[in-house]
Amino acid sequence: MSHDKSITVSESAARRIGVVESDARDKTRTVSINYSVKHPKYGKYIRRRTRLHVHDEGNASKVGDRVEIAECRPVSKTKSWVLLRVIDVARQD
Repeated sequence: MSHDKSITVSESAARRIGVVESDARDKTRTVSINYSVKHPKYGKYIRRRTRLHVHDEGNASKVGDRVEIAECRPVSKTKSWVLLRVIDVARQD
């Protein structure tokens, strides 16, 4: 869309590191953030996952890449995060 303004990220914006799960759509990536939480009753650690839709203007990331993302203004109905940088590139076999 040519009428979109560039997306700015404030210094105090939330930042996360995750892994790209999907790059099927243009300028959009699905990033998975994995973490563990302790069960309140049993004490066992449980794996949890957060999946976020991330705006990637230049289509710079691919599946398996480790990326840093930051919260921004809503870009679409489901996208409120923007790609800052690719930390590690996934190995291509």
